Amino acid sequence: MNAIAYHLDPLHGLAGLTVREQEVPVPGPNQVVIKVRAASVNRRDLMLMDGIYPLPATPDIVPLSDGVGEVIAVGDNVTRAALGDRVTATYFVRFVSGPQRLAHVAEQYGANYNGMLATYAVLEEDSVVHVPDHLTDIEAATLTCAGVVAWAALTKPAPVGPGETVLTVGTGTVALFAVQYAKILGARVISITSGPDKAERLHKLGADETVDRSETPDWDEKVLELTDGHGVEHVVEAVGLPTLSKSVRSAGYNAMITMIGASQLPKGQPLENPFVGPYLAIRRIAVGSRDDFEAMNRTITEHRVRPVIDRTFPLDQAVEAYRYFRDDNPFGKVVITMP
Repeated sequence: MNAIAYHLDPLHGLAGLTVREQEVPVPGPNQVVIKVRAASVNRRDLMLMDGIYPLPATPDIVPLSDGVGEVIAVGDNVTRAALGDRVTATYFVRFVSGPQRLAHVAEQYGANYNGMLATYAVLEEDSVVHVPDHLTDIEAATLTCAGVVAWAALTKPAPVGPGETVLTVGTGTVALFAVQYAKILGARVISITSGPDKAERLHKLGADETVDRSETPDWDEKVLELTDGHGVEHVVEAVGLPTLSKSVRSAGYNAMITMIGASQLPKGQPLENPFVGPYLAIRRIAVGSRDDFEAMNRTITEHRVRPVIDRTFPLDQAVEAYRYFRDDNPFGKVVITMP
């Protein structure tokens, strides 16, 4: 089989995603080489492609932070992985534990370290994470970004507790993971979505109530009605600034609103002052640490959680996978499989 790797030149859109032959890498000290089995696309990857992600993509980088593969070579001093192990990598190359620092954010797979859209990938040992055994390769390839950030949103600085209510805004993959995790943690879940089909699928995933924003544009009022006027204790705000004001109005006293990742306000849309109404906390987080990832995987294993998959594409159709993810409003992860 010929090894290939995709390379990204930002600011050229999909035309900047090109493929070329790849030699089998040789690991250096404290490095692991994997033969990639599957990789998946995140919204962050579109932002990198369009040049609007906070950390610019290095020209000619191999994209995608999310993927899974089999270890085929290890460098000197490696102890976290052995030949034949099935592993993935953390989003931030060296964020192992503790508070996130700016230095952690500055090193990311698929941005300035070669990522997973290739036959082979080189991983730094500190970033290696073993994946749950019950997951298929397609499922295991979806965890690194959306899975871990949803986990961090609901477990840090303190985990959501039984009897609390979690509001998820949007039906991207972060929100879908958040619904699954919130139910495991014993919470009631209210999900904002668009359309009856998505609402039905959210119910099957575990959401207790859904609100269709196309039918109920003032969905914050409906959330208050569903909570007897008290509001929710936690909001996973996976859309961003365009819906923040409604999330604030949906929140109860001393609530926590967690905004996920990079967000931009559409041109011409004013931003309301979010610090009105009840006392609450608003925080913006990025993907968690290796410790968070491994804690999440233990919970996924215990509760046999399975990520939601929308569609898969073969490696030679990676550009089509990007296009589908960008244009077709998928419900769940878009995964690229390797030959």
